[in-house]
Amino acid sequence: MKAVIITQPGGPEVLQLAERPIPEYGTNEVLVKVCAAGVNRPDISQRKGNYPPPPGAPTEIPGLEIAGIVNKVGANVNRWKAGDKVCALVWGGGYAEYCNVPEGQCLPIPENLTFIEAASLPETFFTVWSNVFDRGKLQPGESLLVHGGSSGIGVAAIQMAKALGSTVYVTAGTDEKCKFCEELGAAKAINYKTENFAERIKELTSGQGVNVILDMIGGDYTPGNIQSLANDGRLVMINTMKGKDVNIDLAAVMRKRLIITGSMLRSREVAFKSEIARNLEEHIWPLIAEGKIKAIIQDIFPADRAAEAHALMESSKHIGKMVLNLADC
Repeated sequence: MKAVIITQPGGPEVLQLAERPIPEYGTNEVLVKVCAAGVNRPDISQRKGNYPPPPGAPTEIPGLEIAGIVNKVGANVNRWKAGDKVCALVWGGGYAEYCNVPEGQCLPIPENLTFIEAASLPETFFTVWSNVFDRGKLQPGESLLVHGGSSGIGVAAIQMAKALGSTVYVTAGTDEKCKFCEELGAAKAINYKTENFAERIKELTSGQGVNVILDMIGGDYTPGNIQSLANDGRLVMINTMKGKDVNIDLAAVMRKRLIITGSMLRSREVAFKSEIARNLEEHIWPLIAEGKIKAIIQDIFPADRAAEAHALMESSKHIGKMVLNLADC
């Protein structure tokens, strides 16, 4: 099969198209003919050598989400059969014509989505559900602040939280991105380059603060996050793009009864990820089928231009997702 491989740690140019063996699949797995694969920041970290895959995962083929057609099924697989159209969260190997996936991590592709659109969903939707709704315990009627509102994570969080009854605020780096986020459903988008987000959140919430913050930034955003949380608020970390070493006002944490948590999804066990898939299928997939939640895609790239997709993501000029088109399906 053709696969996009990391030839050595480095910049986007180290991604090259090569021939690799079709992967083996286990008794509880399906082999998927991949039509499209989403591009995500963990792929970039892996390409740079900063995010080694878990033991057993493909080491040279990145890619954490795919959409395609089930080609073969393992002996213990019950739900899926050859020919089924699925999208899936994988632990690596997505940038290839074939990928093996635990059956529980597959989801049916809603009939109103293309393979390209479906490939943009799993990594961000699994991440948002696990962190905002499971760990952050966001409830209808509560408020959510998302940093990086125009990112793949951001556009998923805006739509999911609003559809389930919450008020969403976001930060973004340009007026254009802020406008897009508000059109997508954010109650207010704050341009972090021209405004202090903590001061604006205080104004927007009449001094109360927000209930949950989803943060991929870390670093010097942390004091503002603590300031922006309401009593009993929850700060959920999913990345530390501006640094992992931070100063925290512990007195404020105690006084406001805050919870600071976070997670990394890739290394979690299959049963954990399969439970997220079941929750998404029950609560979010019907909203996608109804058109209330949409796939937001910036650009589509053929496999031999994967380096361009990575360069665009690193530039942070995009809104939504980049997707690789692996095959005509």
